Amino acid sequence: QVQLAESGGGLVQTGGSLRLSCTASGRAVRRTMGWWRQAPGKEREFVATIKWYDDTTVYNDSVKGRFTISGDGAKRSVHLQMNSLKLEDTGVYYCLADQIYWGQGIQVTVSS
Repeated sequence: QVQLAESGGGLVQTGGSLRLSCTASGRAVRRTMGWWRQAPGKEREFVATIKWYDDTTVYNDSVKGRFTISGDGAKRSVHLQMNSLKLEDTGVYYCLADQIYWGQGIQVTVSS
């Protein structure tokens, strides 16, 4: 089992920045770690992921150029640097490891 702990959420004004972190414990993460989000009344959607096995990153088109995902060499943590935040970035952000382990989620609220 992998346990995930998210941190770094909060309230920010449009155009501002936040940095989310997700740290894994338990057994090692083997392949991927990333972020999904869910806005009120909407389905959960993919944000970004890092693939440890080929050292590549993938982003949702809506965050390209604004968000950057990075990880540590030990495959224990990922970070999501979010810049130029928009109102539509508001939601609960979830960390996902190996496509099956979810974190509890952390609130990000962007206000005007």
